[in-house]
Amino acid sequence: MKARAALLLASAFALVGARPPMRFQPDPSSVIAAEIAFNRLAQAKGQWTAFRETSAEDAVMFVPQRVLAKEWLRKRADPPASVQWSPSIVYVSCDGRLAASTGNWKRPDGSIGYFTTVWRRDKKGAWKWIMDHGDTLASPREAPEYLTGKVATCKRRGPGEGQAAPDVSPPRRKGNAPPSVPVDESLTWSADVAGDGSRHVTVRIWTGADYETVIDDRVGAPAS
Repeated sequence: MKARAALLLASAFALVGARPPMRFQPDPSSVIAAEIAFNRLAQAKGQWTAFRETSAEDAVMFVPQRVLAKEWLRKRADPPASVQWSPSIVYVSCDGRLAASTGNWKRPDGSIGYFTTVWRRDKKGAWKWIMDHGDTLASPREAPEYLTGKVATCKRRGPGEGQAAPDVSPPRRKGNAPPSVPVDESLTWSADVAGDGSRHVTVRIWTGADYETVIDDRVGAPAS
């Protein structure tokens, strides 16, 4: 009976020309690999070229107000040398579709800072960044000896939950998932920008009992 039901389900997808949704492993190492490849691409092809090639269509940046990354990066010339960065820790949603990474960066002039990047799987399963921000620091943030990753606890849904995310403008959509993908909600993020250009970026993961804030970045208003 189970085999027949599976066959009927597969036939139904074939008839309508659709495919079952892809399932992903919540693997932190794949996000670390995406970050490392992102940095290497910046060193090889140029900083803004790498940002353009790895961003999702709805990705956002802050300059200091929120902008659509594709538009801001379109005619941006690469600097002579790229900033270099390395993730310290990554967080991945239970369903493996959303992730956040944070770590330190260093510019060619020696200045240092931190970054936080939110990643989302595209239709082919590749990680594309959907939010990137950071700030300068007087001294680097403490980094673990080894790159680490943490997977959010799967969040059980109540009756009537689990529907597709509403089609609203990013990044206010919870989890920033595409409208056709059910919202996982085990990893959420927010990016709030004030009128003076200061911003507050947070990432939270579900622990099984409550949300834990794992990234809490605050950037002051730029000097006038």
